[in-house]
Amino acid sequence: MTETESLLDAEREPPLGSHVVTARRGYLHHGIYVGGGRVVHYAGLANGLRGGPVEEISLDRFTRGKPAWVRINAPSNFDAREIIRRARSRVGEDRYRLLTNNCEHFCEWCLRGEHRSYQVEAWLARPRRALKVTIGLLAQPFSAPGRSGLRPAPPGAA
Repeated sequence: MTETESLLDAEREPPLGSHVVTARRGYLHHGIYVGGGRVVHYAGLANGLRGGPVEEISLDRFTRGKPAWVRINAPSNFDAREIIRRARSRVGEDRYRLLTNNCEHFCEWCLRGEHRSYQVEAWLARPRRALKVTIGLLAQPFSAPGRSGLRPAPPGAA
């Protein structure tokens, strides 16, 4: 949790049109709070390995009993009514793609008109770092003692 996020309080309703987030195994799941204890989200892989459409569900079903928070890191380009209208306009859409059209892409579009997933961008950045480390290791001499796993030959051995 950062200063750009606010933990949901069970006693208070989140602001209308807010970007709500909850943790899933290995990723964060995103939705738009539309009022009345309801969230519009891209179900995608939220229900296991089978894809799912944009749907409106209860906040309880969205969080699955796990903590959730409101993301407040950037101002929206739209007022709450327009954010909710945009979210509901896509209910039933069934074109989920993990890397190009996921729940975070959906929320960023509703809030800012941008089709973007910071989570995907972070995931895609990791292989580059891994490749740099691999190249660095390959650039080191293979014969350096302790690097190859081979022991140096004893003195006098041919």
